[in-house]
Amino acid sequence: MKSLWQQLVRQRQYATDAAGAARKWIYAKAFQGEPHHGNFRLETEPLPATLQPGEFLAQAEYLSVDPYMRPYMLAYPEGSLMIGGQIARVTRSENAHFPVGATVFGQFGWRTHTVCDPARLEKDKPYVLPDFGGLPTSLGLGILGMPGNTAYFGLQELCQPQPGETVVVSGAAGAVGSVVGQIAKIKGCRAVGIAGTEEKCEWLRKIGFDAAINYKRNDVYGELKKAAPRGVDCYFDNVGGSVTETVLKQMNVYGRIAVCGAISNYNSAVGKVTDPQRQFVFKQLRMEGFLVWRWNDRWLEGIEGNLRWIREGRLAYEETVTEGFERMPDAFIDMLRGGNTGKAVVKV
Repeated sequence: MKSLWQQLVRQRQYATDAAGAARKWIYAKAFQGEPHHGNFRLETEPLPATLQPGEFLAQAEYLSVDPYMRPYMLAYPEGSLMIGGQIARVTRSENAHFPVGATVFGQFGWRTHTVCDPARLEKDKPYVLPDFGGLPTSLGLGILGMPGNTAYFGLQELCQPQPGETVVVSGAAGAVGSVVGQIAKIKGCRAVGIAGTEEKCEWLRKIGFDAAINYKRNDVYGELKKAAPRGVDCYFDNVGGSVTETVLKQMNVYGRIAVCGAISNYNSAVGKVTDPQRQFVFKQLRMEGFLVWRWNDRWLEGIEGNLRWIREGRLAYEETVTEGFERMPDAFIDMLRGGNTGKAVVKV
């Protein structure tokens, strides 16, 4: 139960919003090592009394925290708005494509209210969410949004898994990895997940993974030998580091590797691993890094594909929801520590 002080804080914050001001989290101090509360500063910003033609005002309902934010923010100066996507409701509008009441996804950053004119944006344009048919709109930040599309396109376009092959996924209990493994099963493959707790491994097996390895407790090399006795054909890499080094040693000839992230190195110095060149030469491996934005022109294809599989009962999802805009830093720090199962979101 929330304390009386917390309730009063939330009431004051809602009053501030209603009075025509947005709250926003600022990148106050550059990250060095693991993020902490001193890296962030909460500010308010007045909102305009009227909108210009083409503009709409969006009020955040759910905000995303994702691993990519940690390395991306290093390119921004201190004092910048924290970047990120959100699901928001249009409350005022001078844009027929974004009517009042519409639910939208936008790269609006860590803020409660945003005035947006899509015509002024060269990229990261907002869009009205398709009909999820009663599913939570927060899924637009996860399995029916960027993480879901990362899994959908990254696995199918780069790894091109074939029936009967073995697909290994690191960071498997996260928003992307959990979907990758399930799509691998849909494609007729054996799916092996690598995660950081027994609870996460149990959840992976529950949603259809053939095997799950706790890298913090077990010998990953030995456990992977058992879980993938015929070797690894496809590896979807979310973590890098020593886990990836171990998986590469068990890749089959003509194996394919999709590099999505390197979360093991985001909060610390890059760890040293064995030079993998010999593996690539003699096993004729193919490794490709990617950002999901390369499939922007097919964005709704990915969302609709994953939505279809959810409705068919072939894709499951999990969300770790943090309540309260004031807890954005808490959710972000916890996510980078691996505290989330599935997609980490903040409910405003």
